Amino acid sequence: MQPTTVAAFWAVSILLVLTPGADWAHVIAAGLRGRVVVPAVAGLLCGHLLMIALVAAGVGAVLARFPVALHALTLAGALYLLWLGVALLRNPPAPETGGTHAASGWRHWAVRGACVSGLNPKVMLLFLALLPQFISAGAHWAMPVQILALGLVHIASCALVYLAIGFGAGALLRSRPRAARMVGRISGAAMVIIAVLLLCRSTTI
Repeated sequence: MQPTTVAAFWAVSILLVLTPGADWAHVIAAGLRGRVVVPAVAGLLCGHLLMIALVAAGVGAVLARFPVALHALTLAGALYLLWLGVALLRNPPAPETGGTHAASGWRHWAVRGACVSGLNPKVMLLFLALLPQFISAGAHWAMPVQILALGLVHIASCALVYLAIGFGAGALLRSRPRAARMVGRISGAAMVIIAVLLLCRSTTI
């Protein structure tokens, strides 16, 4: 692949990663909980990687051609985000300054992150709309390999940005419990709004 193509894709990808959404809300909540930022981000990246693999395998295009399947994915993702958002509103995360976390807690945040990104139909539609514009049928690499390569560029951007947000939220708010609870509620409200928008969209399909 041409370096200019990769650079152009990265420029678009990083702008999308820097746009606040459910992923941001998840890593901010993780940052306020303490030492669960890494598993939370790892879960998000696994969800993105799954979507990229599906698009590379052609499954994403098949789902996009079947409105019923996409509707079911949208509904499931919206309901999950709604559940997470309401939980954050009712019980905003309090900053934790120390202590250890059991492996089960790390698994919890990793699985939650994978569900947040993996059940988000916008992620798959993003890749379906964005990746083909940077794929060349005449390139030396096969098209699925090009999709995976660009997808890894996107995942690298996600990793850097989400880790910075998670650790930054923890560092800035750990000594400010009132502000931390407010940010937690804002994150929950963002998840609820995104879920409602997805539900409204699913009713029009």
